[in-house]
Amino acid sequence: MKLEIDVPSSINEIPLVNYQKFLKLQQSSNDEEFIAQKMIEIFCGIQLKEVVKMKLTSVNELIIHFKNIFAEKPKFKPTFKIGEVEFGFITDLENISFGEYVDLDNYLAKWDDFHKAMAVMYRPIKIRNKDKYEIIEYTGAGEYAELMKYAPMDVAISASVFFWTLGSELLSATLNYLERELKTMSANEQATLAHELNSEKSGDGIAQSMDSLKATLQNMTRLLNTDYINVLPI
Repeated sequence: MKLEIDVPSSINEIPLVNYQKFLKLQQSSNDEEFIAQKMIEIFCGIQLKEVVKMKLTSVNELIIHFKNIFAEKPKFKPTFKIGEVEFGFITDLENISFGEYVDLDNYLAKWDDFHKAMAVMYRPIKIRNKDKYEIIEYTGAGEYAELMKYAPMDVAISASVFFWTLGSELLSATLNYLERELKTMSANEQATLAHELNSEKSGDGIAQSMDSLKATLQNMTRLLNTDYINVLPI
């Protein structure tokens, strides 16, 4: 009996939750053959026992196929739908609330939490006028986080690249500004700045804050340059 499988033709046919499952597996195993088989199981929606029956050439073709579609550079999508619900990206990132910023800073750190980050960046559209729209007020990621597990991967990837690029640019500009300002500050002015940063020692407080910003910038740059999928043909 010939096995018929549904092979995604593009990453927009792969939900975020399947990519999260694959990454968790990839991080827990060094067995390339097993990872390749599980990749086909997860992304094609078939059982592992069916994958092991496939021809080696077919498995290799699928591995190459998935590497190729994950090499795509999807365009940023300000809106998309999951079922009947239409979601819109935050329209004014420069004026996001403190709660949104803190949650994004936490959830963007790893792909396991990316559905929560998506629930911050994208929210249901309550008013639309042609290309303009207004999304609901942010009250936390919990309400739509589970639904966001089914966001298409092209939306998730393009949103991550957009946000990380913007965030790294803002952080870089902030670091440059602070470094320039510190060179012109007196000891008293530095002490005042340190106090505002809730630190007991001016030098240590400022250094720690800048080190934290630099670490965040380095982490965002690393994530931005990370391959979305890295499975070698067996």
